[in-house]
Amino acid sequence: MANATTIPGAADLFTNSYLVVGLATCFLKEDAEIHEVKVIEPIPSAALEAILKGIPTSYSMAYGTTVGDLLSGENFQKPAGFPAEAQFCDDFLERTVAAARSYHTRQEAESHIPLGTKRDDFNYSTERKRVLNQTRVIRREDDVKQHEYTHKLL
Repeated sequence: MANATTIPGAADLFTNSYLVVGLATCFLKEDAEIHEVKVIEPIPSAALEAILKGIPTSYSMAYGTTVGDLLSGENFQKPAGFPAEAQFCDDFLERTVAAARSYHTRQEAESHIPLGTKRDDFNYSTERKRVLNQTRVIRREDDVKQHEYTHKLL
């Protein structure tokens, strides 16, 4: 009935395994400018349920699909209705496998976005920007100052 997947290391998944992919609005920082990019990302079941409760999210829409519809050999297929300029997230294969497994353990989450349908009634917000290439620079001044006797036995 279910076709075995050809994904290495994911013998528990089948081509008809359900998952949700979302279209996220992210940003790239180049010099002093910030550029908007559209990213296709798998959404795990717990994250989907939080988004549906109304928390602000960078996802403008989500689509219920299967692993087989997204993965064709070693290539990725964009779901119908996603913009041409949208790109796949980093580690898309690994994240797809992880998201599909999350729906195996919480099958009731599949009812939020039925297979082959999309949903776009989220609390969409880019107030807190998701900057993809941001790096944190830790400086000496960031260290917490401690009293000289902090580690001494008094």
